[in-house]
Amino acid sequence: MPGIKKLDLYILRKFLLLFVAAFFICLFVFMMQFTWRYIDELVGKGLTVTILVQFFWYMGLSLIPTSLPLAVLLSSLITFGNMGEELELLSMKAAGVSLLRVMRPVAMVVLLITGVSFYFQNKTAPEATISMRTLLISMKQTSPAVEIPEGVFYNGVPGVNLYVQKKDAETGMLYQVIIYKTDQGFDRAQIVLADSGHLEMTADKLHLILDLWNGEQFENLQSGSNTALGKTHVPYDRETFGYKRLLIDFDSNFSLMDAAMLHNMAETKNLRQIEVDVDSMNRELDSLGRENMEVAKARWLARRPLPKQDSVRVVKALRKTGPQSFDELIAATPPERLQEAQQNCRSIVASGALEWENRGLITGPTNQLVRRHWKEWHQKFTLSLACIFFFFIGAPLGAIIRKGGLGLPTVISVFIFIIYYIINTSGMKMARDGSIHMVLGMWISSAILLPVGVWLTYKANKDSTVFNGEVYIAKLRNLLGLRSKRHLVRKEVIIDDPDYTAVRVQLTALRQACTDYRNENKLMRAPSYLQTFFRPRRDDTVADIGAQLESIVETLGNSREHRILAEASKLPVLFTRAHLSPLHGRRSNAAAGLLLPIGLLIYLRMCRFRLILWRDMKQVIQCCDALLPLVEKEITREQTAGEPEENSTRPAVAT
Repeated sequence: MPGIKKLDLYILRKFLLLFVAAFFICLFVFMMQFTWRYIDELVGKGLTVTILVQFFWYMGLSLIPTSLPLAVLLSSLITFGNMGEELELLSMKAAGVSLLRVMRPVAMVVLLITGVSFYFQNKTAPEATISMRTLLISMKQTSPAVEIPEGVFYNGVPGVNLYVQKKDAETGMLYQVIIYKTDQGFDRAQIVLADSGHLEMTADKLHLILDLWNGEQFENLQSGSNTALGKTHVPYDRETFGYKRLLIDFDSNFSLMDAAMLHNMAETKNLRQIEVDVDSMNRELDSLGRENMEVAKARWLARRPLPKQDSVRVVKALRKTGPQSFDELIAATPPERLQEAQQNCRSIVASGALEWENRGLITGPTNQLVRRHWKEWHQKFTLSLACIFFFFIGAPLGAIIRKGGLGLPTVISVFIFIIYYIINTSGMKMARDGSIHMVLGMWISSAILLPVGVWLTYKANKDSTVFNGEVYIAKLRNLLGLRSKRHLVRKEVIIDDPDYTAVRVQLTALRQACTDYRNENKLMRAPSYLQTFFRPRRDDTVADIGAQLESIVETLGNSREHRILAEASKLPVLFTRAHLSPLHGRRSNAAAGLLLPIGLLIYLRMCRFRLILWRDMKQVIQCCDALLPLVEKEITREQTAGEPEENSTRPAVAT
């Protein structure tokens, strides 16, 4: 194929096989989760295989956009994890192929998947949702007996409780039927028992026809007068029948309610339909808002306490002729007039609050419906772009962890998707409820995924060890002042023996440097807060001492003497800058000092590490005192061992 290299075909073959498998697995999981919502309408209702196949088909079509992002994440993570584990990525990089070049063919396929996801959300998913909802409605209307469970009283029909012990899904027959009717009131309750029956709906969808065979009917004849007389025996009517037909009033708004539900569901509309419907609803809200404004102006804003007079002038006039303050005015007013005024105010405020609350009930559902439509409009874009974001998270993550298979990659993928789902669902609900702005609520998950994907791609392209646990553990240990102890053992093969004469000089210099630093800096005293943050000084002495110490340890690591190795292992690993401020700039130090909580934490950390440094210096001096005699012995041993060697260098006499 022109423009496609063998390397691209190889990578695409590995990715596409995993993507197809991951897609069907994710789709199956989401379908099982979605089926649980309708389990009561599917189990025990005698549905045919054709109806079940249609239901699951429409369900699968509507869940394809949800399954694609997780499938992309899982397949890309496993693909690049396998190539990293099998050292294929390393071979490609050794051949001069960068990670971005390896990701390019898969990225093109993911862009195509993003387009397919958007098409399904804008075209196929709304149609599938309409078909699935229509199927559920038609199941209820054409076969109402399907809704009746076995062995449980069913109260889905208003005024009637129906019990069926057994039913035949093929013929629609009901067996061992018990009916408790209260449609004529509880005073005229009826109980019907029948061996069998058949339930169907009339053509106008307004009534249910229940045909019963071989049964009895009991009707309560109790009235209000009988109750007043205090009779202990309640009269009833008993009827035995071989066949009886009952006409039951069904919910006449059932079809209209479901039709309105389908019309108002934003999930059943594409982008164009959402925009048109939102525009219509906004016009309706604007008209209601203008009407409310006119009412407010007419009833409240135009109302004045005293027409054609200024309230300030009225108060000044009252002060000239009567009371001088509001309290005096209240005290001079009769209690009857005060109580009347208070009651009038309460009634006016209560009536106004009730009126505006009722007006809010009119506009509230429309506002919520508008937010639901905008939520669905944004979700068509965010769910599609999630495929791209998840690819740029999964591919570099697989290249970093270098672990393939279905174990660790699956756990990581599910964990990342759960975090995304929580953030996306929380933002979506807050935006739908009007708690935050719609754009912020719907795009907050994408705003988090994008920088994470860019950062992981950058780190993976630079071969950074992002998930190396030892690096983070070492930083944490340094932050807390925890260090691992040295453990020097005798080497089996030593190429260069230590120069003990030079080591003696180095140990002496190290001991003197530690002693001088302890005496000059007074590490046991707390440092000055002002000196620390506003006049910081540079201190490289500890770094030089640490370099000398590590050089001595490296040299003594080649020693053959166990006692020297044991004493050298006691030398600590110095923290060279922890006793100073972690901030290097003068301005940053001053800002931290002014911000007292931050400055106080840094100051306490410095005090703690000054004490650690004081203890380390003391330990270094003790180790130097213990090592110097041992080094002197090794120097003496080398000198005594070298004398015979000098005598043995005389020339041999020829024979």
